Amino acid sequence: MKFRPCIDLHQGRVKQIVGATLGDQGEPLTHFASEEPASHFAGQYRRDGLEGGHLIMLGPGNEAAAAGALTAFPGGLQVGGGITPENGPGWLEKGAAALIATSYVFREGRLHPERLEALSIAVGPERLVLDLSCVPRQGRYFVATDRWQRLSDFEVNPANLERLAAHCAEFLIHAVEVEGRQQGIDPELAALLGGATPLPTTYAGGIRNWEDIALVGRLGGDRLDFTVGSALDLFGGRGLRYAELVAFNQRQAG
Repeated sequence: MKFRPCIDLHQGRVKQIVGATLGDQGEPLTHFASEEPASHFAGQYRRDGLEGGHLIMLGPGNEAAAAGALTAFPGGLQVGGGITPENGPGWLEKGAAALIATSYVFREGRLHPERLEALSIAVGPERLVLDLSCVPRQGRYFVATDRWQRLSDFEVNPANLERLAAHCAEFLIHAVEVEGRQQGIDPELAALLGGATPLPTTYAGGIRNWEDIALVGRLGGDRLDFTVGSALDLFGGRGLRYAELVAFNQRQAG
């Protein structure tokens, strides 16, 4: 279990927003907007040895900032946001460690196996991360796509995770309904993932403090990595200190 850093880009700036409010109309609810470029955060992650972080482009206008971050930390960041078989290899050439995909694979509310296969072949399954961010419905979890505005019919469960595992190397899973709200994690989702995932998996959503991190570890059987957004002092939060999370990773590495 380790901390995975993140860089969320919206309109070319590093921000922390409530993801579920990111629609086509109006401005999303934003907790933090940095005056520093994405490359500043990427350089800090590089200095602190934090590999495998997630750089997510939330909509258009973020490509230049993302490229700058990859220049600052080549081979250290996974990149997501509009990834396709056509543009994926170019992001790998720019220095992405891996590519994160959702909406290309899940279209019109369902999984398209032929699209998953095409993307896996184009970038290599060992460099593909599937974002299975999901929403609960009557005790079951379903993948949300199109900036989390559309609910698919694809359930996050042991059989489906096994089905996807042949085509990718990792899963990134946000608990959509608690993400960005600093109100605590989704314990049912953490427990589900800890017992079901066949691949390295990062849980995101609602982490406020060390108690929440401990809960992810306990419910996930110490099998889940985690990311922290708006609660982190690096992004203006007050719940968790970035330096302490760096030290946590160092202890986990022995």
